[in-house]
Amino acid sequence: MEKRYSIHPSQAKHFDTSEIRKNFLVEKLFLDDDVSLCYSLDDRIIIGGIKPVSKEVKLEGHDFIKADYFLQRRELGVFNIGGSGRISVDGKVYPLQNRDCLYIGLGCKELIFISDSDSEPAKFYLASAPAHKNYPIQHVAFKEVQGDEMGSQETANKRTIRRMIHEKGIQSCQLCMGMTELAPGNVWNSMPPHVHDRRVEVYMYFDLADDAVLFHMMGEPDETRHIVMKNEQAVISPPWSIHSGSATSNYTFIWAMAGENYTYEDMDTFPISDMK
Repeated sequence: MEKRYSIHPSQAKHFDTSEIRKNFLVEKLFLDDDVSLCYSLDDRIIIGGIKPVSKEVKLEGHDFIKADYFLQRRELGVFNIGGSGRISVDGKVYPLQNRDCLYIGLGCKELIFISDSDSEPAKFYLASAPAHKNYPIQHVAFKEVQGDEMGSQETANKRTIRRMIHEKGIQSCQLCMGMTELAPGNVWNSMPPHVHDRRVEVYMYFDLADDAVLFHMMGEPDETRHIVMKNEQAVISPPWSIHSGSATSNYTFIWAMAGENYTYEDMDTFPISDMK
């Protein structure tokens, strides 16, 4: 488990490229037959990836969070972005097809991640936040979520937003997760930009070609920076930072939030014309 400290905006404005990447970019999420986790002290969110190939992989407690088992004081949201797979939670098995989502609540002890095929392994993307009560395990299939159409072809940001874990969907203590798909020929996300001082947000970008890159915009609205990202990488957006991006092709990203509330609409927008 890697650890990331909270960064003050006055400190971040002096970072060079390597320092920005070191503090906010999570480059390696999916390691064969292993667990990769990153713990951010911004709202104590944990993100990570599990890629079972030749064996089952367990998600267990860790000394850094002083937990006997991973969900001793936490809740967990999981998206599968690879081949079909399964998650066994205390002996009960939940199948996940590509892009399906599973919420697992506080107190569940044994978490085992399994791929249905070693030639097309599952890739389980995880986000976890501290929890104060147990909510039921709940699965939602990607095909069952209609999604909201936003943006336009003319502004190159036509996209579909699907909310999975949120106040009107799968119930949680504070974790909020969903997926945004950009239509072919569209490259911009999250415009106009916004911040929400009440919670951290993490974007995990995927569906990018090997030779494609994405420019993720971050920083205070009048003190912006960018991070060059590639396929299946994540970026931590502190509460004071905007979070938007543009790529060399269309793509998909999973967003995860945790903090003061999980009201999706709670955000403070900023006029594009005033950005610097």
